Amino acid sequence: MNIIFDLGGVVFDWNPEELLCRFFPDPDEREKAREKFMKHPDWIELDRGALSPDEAISRAAERTGLPRQPLKELLDATPASLKAKEDTFDLILRLKERGHSLYILSNMHHDSMDYLDETQDIFELFDGKVASCRVGMVKPEEEIFLHILKEYGLNPADTVFIDDMLENVEAASRKGIHPLRFESAKQCTGELVKLGCL
Repeated sequence: MNIIFDLGGVVFDWNPEELLCRFFPDPDEREKAREKFMKHPDWIELDRGALSPDEAISRAAERTGLPRQPLKELLDATPASLKAKEDTFDLILRLKERGHSLYILSNMHHDSMDYLDETQDIFELFDGKVASCRVGMVKPEEEIFLHILKEYGLNPADTVFIDDMLENVEAASRKGIHPLRFESAKQCTGELVKLGCL
């Protein structure tokens, strides 16, 4: 079986609220940074690789009236804030030992993806990786699912996609890929057992 993993929220903990609280202690400023920066379409364009960090910060500062410096510090701190989920790492090892082909499909900024590439040995267990910033496509757009299938010659009927975001697993399902929404490593393991992967 081919098993595709999302990264943030599945393989690595991603806690944007922690970053917001660290750099924007004032509740009103924090709300602006959350809604008009991290939840703004510009954040997706960072993931797509279509917007530079400096452009994103300048546009957010203009849009929100917030100072550039804490916006920059928040974005700069994002890569190192991604912490390994050890129980998911254990699951990945078990799947590899069972002979499954493992892949990554992640929405990720350039800086975060580069940081993980430099610091994480876990990627050695994967047979392929597609990062949104490097291909100019993002989930849940159907093109990125078609891209990973074509890039690695995967049959969607023999492929499972694991992601914590409902819209992403639904998009994968529309391409014939078996969807598995991640809630926890324990829950995910149980679903993979049902599929006969473990």
